Amino acid sequence: MTATATPTAAEVPAPLAEVTRVAFGYRQRTVFSDVSFAVAPGELVALCGPNGAGKSTLLRLMLGLHAPSAGGVKLGGTPLAALSRRDIARRAALLPQDAPAEVPLTVREAVDLGRLPHLARFQSESAADADAVIRALAVTDTTALADRPLAELSGGERHRVHLARALAQEAPLLLLDEPIAGLDLAHQLQALDLLRATVDRGRAAVVALHDLSLAGRRCDRVLLLAGGGLRADAPPADVLTPELIARHFGVRADVHLDADGRPHVEAVEALP
Repeated sequence: MTATATPTAAEVPAPLAEVTRVAFGYRQRTVFSDVSFAVAPGELVALCGPNGAGKSTLLRLMLGLHAPSAGGVKLGGTPLAALSRRDIARRAALLPQDAPAEVPLTVREAVDLGRLPHLARFQSESAADADAVIRALAVTDTTALADRPLAELSGGERHRVHLARALAQEAPLLLLDEPIAGLDLAHQLQALDLLRATVDRGRAAVVALHDLSLAGRRCDRVLLLAGGGLRADAPPADVLTPELIARHFGVRADVHLDADGRPHVEAVEALP
């Protein structure tokens, strides 16, 4: 029998993000505490949980837009506190759930904003910057919208444009808050397939999702944030079980595994 070689430390990719015993709260209310996990290159990680669990807050905290009341975050091995805003933007890109709509920009100008972390003050856009924008428009199916005002687009179109902006930023880590909200079924699947292809090329993404079936079928891991803490961090089939869904979402669900062992979740009824 041939022994299997154990990867050396040099062969194991360093995490792009490390969240260590993080806590956050508003005034007297604790949103979550003692949250720890890491995200490595090549991972597409779903962040799931009921409304109010703190998913959006956790993503913003990972970008330094909120300060934890305890614990800390590292990006690329460096604590957030030691990084400038430009350094953070070169390491992580955020697609917020409430991305602005009423801004006087064309689609191309909005996507161009993703290149700002790579430009010095008053520096003009380079050919590489222009190419990054062209690629981001193409893969999000927004090239035909490039010259239209952002404010004239539908909600789903705007969401694809903001996804293009995040991709144009070319940060190693993507933090996406409900990136498929408002998209039709075809664009939902295309968006997650695009993220899958993106992380397979060496980047990583943490994606807040309400659709548990899509999380189960497209993501490598599920982080379950509920009840003030991280209740699970494991492959989808280990997290999206009828028991955990009932306990943390208050829903009776049927869960079926496909031929690849990935769960399909069908909500049946709300539990009393």
